[in-house]
Amino acid sequence: MPTCNHCLLEFPEGEAVYDEIDGEKRVFCCHGCHGIYRLIHGEGLDEFYRKRQWNEKGISKTLFEKEIDVKPFAEHVRNIEDREQKTEVRRQKEIDIYIDDIRCASCVWLNEKILSKTEGIKYARVNYATHRARIRWDPNIIGLDRIIKRIISIGYNPRPYSESEQFKRQRAEAKDLLIRFGTAGFLSSQLMIYTTALYAGYFQGIDAKTKLIFEIIAMLLTIPVIFYSGMPFIRNTFKGLQHLNFNMDSLITIGSDSAFIYSIYQMFIGGKVYFDTSAMIITLILLGRYIETTAKGRASETIDRLSKLNPKEARLVMSQDSEVTEIVPVTSINKGDLIRVIPGERVPLDGIIVSGESEVDESIITGESKPIHKSVGYEVIGGSMNLYGTFVFKVTKKGKETVLSNIIKAVEDAQARKPQIQTIADRVVGIFVPTILIIAFFTVATYILKGASTQHALMAGISVVVIACPCSLGLATPLAVLIFTTMASSKGILIRGGEVIENTSQSDHVIFDKTGTITLGRPVLKEVIVFDTDLDREYILSLAASIERLSEHSIGHAITESAKGLDLFNVFAFKTLPGKGVEGIIGSKKIFIGSRELMYENNCFSDLTRSLINASLQFEKSGDIVIYIGWDRRGGIKSLCGHSLFLYFYP
Repeated sequence: MPTCNHCLLEFPEGEAVYDEIDGEKRVFCCHGCHGIYRLIHGEGLDEFYRKRQWNEKGISKTLFEKEIDVKPFAEHVRNIEDREQKTEVRRQKEIDIYIDDIRCASCVWLNEKILSKTEGIKYARVNYATHRARIRWDPNIIGLDRIIKRIISIGYNPRPYSESEQFKRQRAEAKDLLIRFGTAGFLSSQLMIYTTALYAGYFQGIDAKTKLIFEIIAMLLTIPVIFYSGMPFIRNTFKGLQHLNFNMDSLITIGSDSAFIYSIYQMFIGGKVYFDTSAMIITLILLGRYIETTAKGRASETIDRLSKLNPKEARLVMSQDSEVTEIVPVTSINKGDLIRVIPGERVPLDGIIVSGESEVDESIITGESKPIHKSVGYEVIGGSMNLYGTFVFKVTKKGKETVLSNIIKAVEDAQARKPQIQTIADRVVGIFVPTILIIAFFTVATYILKGASTQHALMAGISVVVIACPCSLGLATPLAVLIFTTMASSKGILIRGGEVIENTSQSDHVIFDKTGTITLGRPVLKEVIVFDTDLDREYILSLAASIERLSEHSIGHAITESAKGLDLFNVFAFKTLPGKGVEGIIGSKKIFIGSRELMYENNCFSDLTRSLINASLQFEKSGDIVIYIGWDRRGGIKSLCGHSLFLYFYP
């Protein structure tokens, strides 16, 4: 295996980068080392290589003299547990880093390539959607500061990764792109007015003075488009050239600037100008970049919504025998601590209930719309909503161990994981730009050798570069993955990997293990059956909705939704009965709504019991949820209200 002349790393022969410098053949492991070597050599600093004494192979300790403050990064470092290799548990560390200036798939490819070739780094994956790099390394071989310097060495700016930092930068990027696109769009529309006049002049005739005036105006309109709207492309191009790295921005800059410079040349010789081509390249690419940025923002919103399910504070029970609680940050809670959750609060962490009972809505996590009754010994999931009762639970999982954190990680990994087609696209992108430039060069040379004019040959070469500028291959593939995962997430479907997207088209059957995950996610009132002939459906529904509008239960919402337009009653002494139902007083009636057990406990069944139970059992057999309503005997009124509410879930 060859050894890199710069970093002294050994690498496979097929990945070598060769160059002849001062008559001597040099070999490098990547374009980054190649670029740095040429930079040092070009500045006459070869003494660096003759005098260096490194303690280990890899990154030069004297290459980057500027000190890097790793404190902002260090607090995000976490230890990785490898269950299959217990000896690696304490030696593996991992961090998420936000990398500025990720513009296309080739940027992702370059960062992953450089990092994965660095000794000590075990894993490096850059998420094209969020610009987040997840890096895992062996602290005995390489330190965090050298990893940061490695990213900086190839022209990118790493920052500590956080959700707020990510969304802040994405919003700022989208706003900047919108302003630049708006400027380019406005000036390009004005430019087309004069371009249309010039095109008409080519066919119908135009005097030289008028033609020159129109061309000068067109040039002046194009200059802000190139040097303001297109400045990010120019900046990234020069940054890449410093390290001999060509990316999509290189094509955009070379194509638009070539058309601009060529048009100025044509003004002096009286030929055709193509300022509109130069301006429209940048305008259209900016439009694509803006759409792409907003799409990435929507993809990241899924993670943001899931992250917001976790409360920032919790009620810490000071001792098991005490009712005293203290509101503390969730980050300060340890395993084994006791947490009290009151109605309407989200469960902060995973744990097991030690006292109390309630019903918990876990639909956002499990997809099941029906609230689940929880009592002593039952597990609760962080992020789920406590609906009714108060309970105390013991924390069993915290931080990255919780179910919700694992779901968030699965979504992030799905966006970062590359399907096979994207891996192929990334490989093509890595050689696409140099190939286009070579083709453009040979196009010019071929035209000249065949006797064409220099003007004609240059036009042909510029056309090759201009046509290749959008490069949908490098952008469309990862963007398609983003849009797919975003649309799926918005419908409650979490994609575990990019390969799922490819395999979907080949699927013949789909198997669901939970019926609740293929429904609307909320119960809908199916039917109201009244057994007491003295009462009508609307009156019964009004009574039920009057009480259920005070409830947070999903079934209560379904009843209230079905009673829109009906007159409701005032309710007194409303009370929730976890696992059973609700009760409240309307007029002289103490009304109960809920399960069959609740009706028996409160003597709400009488002579109508048999026919009511028989009817409800038929609905329960078909999968419907049956809710009863009844009231106790007051003032000689019948003990049974005489109806049932039948609910089902629309598929």
